[in-house]
Amino acid sequence: MAAVESLLHFPIAGTLLGAFLLLLVLYRLLCDSKSQKEGKKPPGPKPLPLLGNLLILDLTRPFDSLCELSKTYGNIFQMFLGPKKVVVLVGHKTVKEALVNYADEFGERDITPGFKMLNDGHGILFSNGESWKEMRRFALSNLRDFGMGKRGSEEKIIEEIQHLKGEFDKFEGKAFDTTQPVNYAVSNIISSIVYGSRFEYTDPEFTEMVDRANENVRVAGSASMMLYNIFPWLGPFLNSKRIILRNLMKNRAEIVKLITGLQETLNPHERRGFVDSFLIRKQSDEVWYFIFKINIITNSYFYHENLLMTVGNLFVAGTDTTGTTLRWGLMLMAKYPHIQDRVQEEIDRIIGGRQPVVEDRKKLPYTDAVIHETQRMANIVPMNLPHITSCDVTFNGYFIKKGTTVIPLLTSVLKDPSEWEKPNSFYPEHFLDEKGQFVKRDAFMPFSAGRRACLGESLARMELFLFFTSLLQTYRFTTPPGVSEDDLDLKGVVGVTLNPSPHKLCAIKRS
Repeated sequence: MAAVESLLHFPIAGTLLGAFLLLLVLYRLLCDSKSQKEGKKPPGPKPLPLLGNLLILDLTRPFDSLCELSKTYGNIFQMFLGPKKVVVLVGHKTVKEALVNYADEFGERDITPGFKMLNDGHGILFSNGESWKEMRRFALSNLRDFGMGKRGSEEKIIEEIQHLKGEFDKFEGKAFDTTQPVNYAVSNIISSIVYGSRFEYTDPEFTEMVDRANENVRVAGSASMMLYNIFPWLGPFLNSKRIILRNLMKNRAEIVKLITGLQETLNPHERRGFVDSFLIRKQSDEVWYFIFKINIITNSYFYHENLLMTVGNLFVAGTDTTGTTLRWGLMLMAKYPHIQDRVQEEIDRIIGGRQPVVEDRKKLPYTDAVIHETQRMANIVPMNLPHITSCDVTFNGYFIKKGTTVIPLLTSVLKDPSEWEKPNSFYPEHFLDEKGQFVKRDAFMPFSAGRRACLGESLARMELFLFFTSLLQTYRFTTPPGVSEDDLDLKGVVGVTLNPSPHKLCAIKRS
């Protein structure tokens, strides 16, 4: 205070200090006025300068930290990842209301530096605006044309199951890691729809492309990449970023090679897969331009980069999520052999030795319940992919500004204690009524909801049912000799998706 008083003896210094204090008061009044005009902001922990709330987050399992914070701050709260404000939505009712009832307001994708590096605003997963709408609409329409979720896909899946069984048989009941054979099998389903043909598991170009895609999904969700998204200047120092870029460039080269081969043999009257449909549409737009001199090319979304990124999105999403869920299912059967017993009893009683088909689902309520409970418990996209508000919105009494990052916390929906009797236990009865019949649950949201819900949901559901029932019909899954069921860890390995912890299983042929 003495220092301030001495300054006031000098007219210029005193005037400057007075002006500064006046500006500070005016700024505070303006902020308060603006805050009152905007409305009440969500509660949340007080941030530190620069770091925000990073010090209270476990960056290796951020979704667990967010669930804990919701116990203090409620189902809608804000926090700061570094200088970036994020609004977190928790619980079934809150998440569903935002994604479904406020679909337009919460329907945009937050394209972080990491996602921009992956797609640069092209494709489906990490894009917005008219390009996203057109690519999603076109992909959905054409995937359906090529049998997604229909009879055509069922035949492809059943064919692939035989190849996968052949891989499992090679181990002759000895312990092995299910990761690669399961991922290759699942990847072949989306590959046959996208490219028009499957690949052999001995094809190194195919297997390396699948492995690189899965590695990128794991690394992109790591703590170091989370820090990169908050502080992009860290990029040159991060090995994780180098791994992702290297894998991206190699996979891009492979996709270009596959597309070039299809383009050279393209027949406009005989579409083999999604790529053919895209190329035919691209040529059509170009013909209109050259004949009529209509500036359609400038406005067309059917260009090379969008094709590359859309194909890459479909390949990764169609491989990792379903493959990961199926591996969780096999591991859970080994961990809970009494549940595996009931599944196999039901399959044997209803189907016997013939190949399971999609129509069998309604006759296998317990098996269907186990598959749904696997998806709930596996919780493979716990953080969802981040959204961003497309406009100012008042939601449940809280004001959220346009351009605010929003995390609809899917793990909080799939393990909402107000919706699930035993949220943290593997309990197939969640999906059964008192008569043992299958029941749908509104809080079952593994594919997200609203505008950004997984466009391959129908295909994934078909794949999970056919692969799971066929494998359980043929094999008994156990832990290796000397390994207890209790040793199978359910915490998982965190990436963009939550993968099972490293483990091996024995697939013992049933008589």
